[in-house]
Amino acid sequence: MAQQHNSHHQTVPGSAGQSIFGGPSHQQASGSTTTSLVPQSNPSSISNALTPASASPSNNTYIMPNSPLKNRAAMDGYRPKVTRTLGQRPACLVNASVTYCGNNQIYAFGGFDQYTDEVYNHVLRLDLVSHQWNLVDNYGDIPGVRMGHTATLYKGDKLLVFGGENEHRTYLSDLIIFDLKTAHWTQPQVTGPIPKGRARHAAVLHEDKLFIVGGITGHDNYVLDDICYLDLKTFTWSKSWRFVGRFDHSAYIWGDRVWVFGGLSEDMDKVSDLWWLDLKGNPAFESPPHIGTLDRSGLSRSAISPRPSYTSGQSPAVGSSGYAANSRTAQINPPSFHLKNYAPPAPGAISSLKFVSGTNVPTQMQGVHFHVYSSGTLLDFVTPAATITHKECSLSALDLGALRWQKLAEGREIFKPGYRWHYCTMNEDGTKAWLLGCPTDMGTVDIGNNGLEEYLSDIMEIDLRRYGFLGNNMAAEPSSALTRPSSRRRHVETPSKGLGADLAKLFNQPPETGSGTDFIVTALSRDFDEEEVMGSALVHAGEESGDEAWLAPDTPTSPPIHVHRLILQARWPHFARVWASQMVEFHTQKMHIPEPYSVVKAFLYYLYTDRIDPSGDDGDNDSKNATADLSDVAGLLVMSNIYNIPHLRLLCVNRLSKELDVDHACIIWYCAGLANEEWLRKRAANFCMTHWGRIVRTVGFQRLPRAALVELSQEIDTEGRVVAGEELDMIAGIDGRYGDGGSSVGRRKESVGSDQAQMLESEVDDDDGMEMS
Repeated sequence: MAQQHNSHHQTVPGSAGQSIFGGPSHQQASGSTTTSLVPQSNPSSISNALTPASASPSNNTYIMPNSPLKNRAAMDGYRPKVTRTLGQRPACLVNASVTYCGNNQIYAFGGFDQYTDEVYNHVLRLDLVSHQWNLVDNYGDIPGVRMGHTATLYKGDKLLVFGGENEHRTYLSDLIIFDLKTAHWTQPQVTGPIPKGRARHAAVLHEDKLFIVGGITGHDNYVLDDICYLDLKTFTWSKSWRFVGRFDHSAYIWGDRVWVFGGLSEDMDKVSDLWWLDLKGNPAFESPPHIGTLDRSGLSRSAISPRPSYTSGQSPAVGSSGYAANSRTAQINPPSFHLKNYAPPAPGAISSLKFVSGTNVPTQMQGVHFHVYSSGTLLDFVTPAATITHKECSLSALDLGALRWQKLAEGREIFKPGYRWHYCTMNEDGTKAWLLGCPTDMGTVDIGNNGLEEYLSDIMEIDLRRYGFLGNNMAAEPSSALTRPSSRRRHVETPSKGLGADLAKLFNQPPETGSGTDFIVTALSRDFDEEEVMGSALVHAGEESGDEAWLAPDTPTSPPIHVHRLILQARWPHFARVWASQMVEFHTQKMHIPEPYSVVKAFLYYLYTDRIDPSGDDGDNDSKNATADLSDVAGLLVMSNIYNIPHLRLLCVNRLSKELDVDHACIIWYCAGLANEEWLRKRAANFCMTHWGRIVRTVGFQRLPRAALVELSQEIDTEGRVVAGEELDMIAGIDGRYGDGGSSVGRRKESVGSDQAQMLESEVDDDDGMEMS
């Protein structure tokens, strides 16, 4: 069977950059002013019952009035926006590099035209503010035409272009640098053993080293299995080591490891294997490269076959920019071969993991896949193709620390129907990704002079923070995620890890210890409700009679939490307003927050450290774990909404989405609704429906208010039913080790009437809820 192997090859910028491949054939707030409070009535209505406790006043505290549930009906979660581009947009560039280069600009370089077999060295720039394409005038040592190369952003203002193949189908091994500020090309003099020329490889940056992994080379198109690097301080190539044979794959460096995923193997099969190589502790990767050579004379193939032509015999395609560009990916069927390796194995441990199956594991055999990385997580965009509709597409995430897949969005939740996507790129922070493509309906596409559609006419922006991604700059240290702390580990005094860690040692220490604390915060007593699960929001909502106020004036409070007023004033805008208004807390040096003690303590700890994982060694008897309980994190999510703290909200959504489980699913669902986190709320609801039999036996479910119980039970659609017992085991194995994301089944429902379901689906307006500009 012939396969399409021309992928769209692009390198993501960043200090831990990565190469992304894809193509039609292949994988790849609120209330900032100070107001006086009006005592609220008893919670006799549903609206009052669903108001978080922090929005209610007490005798000696100022709490910002806010109703997180307002406009719930108008919200339907987050959906990316598709925008039509303007200007000199290319008709199509196959195997070009597409790189986000900061300042709201995407650069495209090279590529080829399948209709004319012409290869390009054009530089194109897309402004993401005006959505305008422009052909960039460039100067200096302008490189020759190429395709299948990599372009990696370096130091924010330079593109490192390596390899590819030219118009003569010759594989290249040169490095050319494009200065984004001056549009000037330079070709540095390099030393050391220059690696084999190649295309469709991966390039990734790490500590001023440009790592090159795999690719295809030679007139027989054999697959390389090596890894090497260029020291960008001395422009010296290292020797090559044997790693894994791949092309059209993605690569990433995180936690002192090189990660490789997907692509095509030496047998030309699409694979879902994950490989990683340890760099830490290996002088070969940490010291300057040793001069050496690599003998490739013994490379051979078991079958020799000429490379097929890129020419399709059709007329050239000319876009609105006036220069030729292709509009379809060529059909290529590289032959199988056997590769003899003579390079030494890479130093350091080489590991691999194959994802055989799983309800949340995206199969690499269907659809167009794009792989990008953020916050120590591999993202897999499964986009529409000729064999897969938008309803079957998804966005999945693999936690590289836990090696567990989770499905973040499906079908119309992320992909608008009627589009094909050909390139993907991500910003350096790992907080936004962009898909570039075009509509599939010819009637909606701008037609060029030759009557062919323009493949890069539209762009879709995905805000990954809406899915709880912290970004590369905010991600926790990888080592802590890859290593499980031992409960028996002896406490050793470590050097300072920053101001936040040092301040944490003074948190909640009485002033007589010399800590300098000068302010007291109290919360609900730990004995307020022995079975308290969802915080005071649930306690509040659970008082349905309305005869008494939810919190009596003589309600016992928690032990004092000793803090530094200066830190609260600098880090908590609400507290700064309270202090500036000289309210009662100004005179008493005390504040009461009617939330559970553990939630309030975790919130104050966050103000000190920017973290939601207290160490548990501050002397409190209630410290059970090294990290905050998920119910406490859910309470923090509500507080982040009430006090409008986006950074805290992001930390909470990230943790809750990763650790969603049966015991806390109802808590997360309920608190996500209070905090207006519709994506997380829907994801938790789906989890509850999938595991309904277990969910209804949890304390969290039993503590839900009556109105919330009704709302949760209506989350399943009218054509759905709960699957259980032997049928549940038949649909998906419960004991799957990887790939289930903590879920024993991937779908929360089965249709009882497929004909009715299809009829209902056909009645849905596919454009509903999607933004178009």
